[in-house]
Amino acid sequence: MKILMVLTSHDQLGDTGNKTGFWLEEFAAPYYLLADAGAVITLASPAGGQPPLDPKSDEPGFQTEATRRFKGDRDAQKALATTVKLSAVSAADYDAVFYPGGHGPMWDLTEDPHSIALIEAIYAAGKPVAAVCHGPAVLRHTKAPDGSPLVQGKSVTCFSNSEEAAVQLSDVVPFSLEDALTVNGANYSKADDWHPYAITDGNLITGQNPASSELVAKAVLDKCN
Repeated sequence: MKILMVLTSHDQLGDTGNKTGFWLEEFAAPYYLLADAGAVITLASPAGGQPPLDPKSDEPGFQTEATRRFKGDRDAQKALATTVKLSAVSAADYDAVFYPGGHGPMWDLTEDPHSIALIEAIYAAGKPVAAVCHGPAVLRHTKAPDGSPLVQGKSVTCFSNSEEAAVQLSDVVPFSLEDALTVNGANYSKADDWHPYAITDGNLITGQNPASSELVAKAVLDKCN
């Protein structure tokens, strides 16, 4: 089982002067759940090399068993520091793709032509496309094989408008993720703020927030086994 995980290379939180990137738990939890199940994981990003970590996700209050494991895992740290360039990746080499969130993907991966083509190819091949929290932003411009929006008529979730308001970033993000998916015809649903929630609709798997990371990874395993 070969899994591709795609992380953001974007580190600027809009015009705030603050940093963003990927959210640590949303990388670490799926990484270990998949690796412990025997998956061979390749890490990629638009720029290659070390993806930027959202500094907020590194604060003590957001640490989990998986993030603590990562901080003691030199092999995983080396893998993260040497991500391959997304432009060099072939969809045919993988059984599934997983996009962790953090706010970074809303700026780069959403618009990245290599990411869009990768998702469309993996989905068209009947393989799982998974994303959690802000990760589903990567679906905004993707198309199904018939040319319709990939999320049209699909049940999906993502970081909700109410959660974005709670972290006071509704006016900072380049677009509302919940609204963008809905405009594209998705059947959006959510749980209460910060509660674990994931949806599988065919080969499209989405999770609402950091707490949903393992649920999404488990759904990927179910599809690949």
